[in-house]
Amino acid sequence: MDALAGLLDGPRARGAFLLRCVLDPPWSLRIRDEAPLSIVSVVRGDAWVMFDGASPVCLRPGDVAVMRGPDHYTVADDPGTVPQIVIHPGQRCTTPDGVDLHDEMDLGVRTWGTSAGGGSVMLTGTYQVNGEISERLLRALPTLVVLRAGDWDSPLVGLLGAEITRDDQGQSAVLDRLLDLLLIAVLRAWFSRPEAEAPAWYQAQTDPVVGRALRMLHNNPAYPWTVASLAARSGLSRAALARRFAELVGEPPMSYLTSWRLALAADLLREPDATVAAVARQVGYGSAFALSTAFKRVNGVSPQEHRKRSGVLAASAGQAELAGQEVVADPAPPAEDQDAAQRGTHRGGQRGRDRLRAPATAAADEVDDQHRGEDDDEARDEDGARAHRFATQAPVLSQIT
Repeated sequence: MDALAGLLDGPRARGAFLLRCVLDPPWSLRIRDEAPLSIVSVVRGDAWVMFDGASPVCLRPGDVAVMRGPDHYTVADDPGTVPQIVIHPGQRCTTPDGVDLHDEMDLGVRTWGTSAGGGSVMLTGTYQVNGEISERLLRALPTLVVLRAGDWDSPLVGLLGAEITRDDQGQSAVLDRLLDLLLIAVLRAWFSRPEAEAPAWYQAQTDPVVGRALRMLHNNPAYPWTVASLAARSGLSRAALARRFAELVGEPPMSYLTSWRLALAADLLREPDATVAAVARQVGYGSAFALSTAFKRVNGVSPQEHRKRSGVLAASAGQAELAGQEVVADPAPPAEDQDAAQRGTHRGGQRGRDRLRAPATAAADEVDDQHRGEDDDEARDEDGARAHRFATQAPVLSQIT
């Protein structure tokens, strides 16, 4: 798996918000939903996207835009049009002075707007829960990604437009997968463009040495990598690889590996039948306890709390116990997430706009590596406090195991 494949493997919509918006100019929507990621494709008319403090960007028919939350922004037929509708967290749609528009804007199955024959038509899809999109992907994206109609060729927008207003059995699952495919196709096309300003780890793929090291880490994250073993397979000394890797990627090899492992773990934990112990083995941790400790240190919540925030059913824990698999509780569960559970309850149907998106939260991006063996040697190649932490933890971990 290359870095881009691993990055794009994460999106997993579950009951995502999808809507066909039909509006008569002049129109302007102030988006305050704070959703982690939204996609807009213009079918008819023009749409201007305006983030606070940034220049307006015009979308024309066939263009696709990806908006990264939680920043607020405006979508309008013209930059000068004053917002008439506000999309709030908690899926509320109102006028600027707070009047609810629940019934007034309903035009049918997943269709919303001011007029059935409006001059502006857009398809919108929103990942409502933070756990549906990997944090590493969100960090890799700018606030706004725009792919022009002439810059790519894909049938997905047309297929989504044909499916979005259907109300067949299982339609929400069909739309979820179409949204995932559309996002992956757009980002794959965008990352390939020179002006994409791709993150350092992506650009480093072209380096013959660091690119090879990155591919090894991505292809086998569970392997007990050390700087020494990675350097041996890359054809450099430990010091040379550590220095070159840090220059191109922006962080030392073991630091990058740990953040990659925890990002993969966060994605895998969203699967209903996954257990902490099984995920730990898949990403290179020796036990559920070791993964739980590292996960909470980096993300601020235990794996179990992460699963709750990601919308994984509590029943999955019971299924794991019935299967005889270990589920390790965090020793000190945080008490700060009480309001994270009751979002995204509407089913994608006639009331599409009333389920507009849930607030997103962000995770940290710093690290902790659990591997033992050669950590004392690696400390000489790593930088400052992280390397010291790794080295001092190694004797403790070896006694535990």
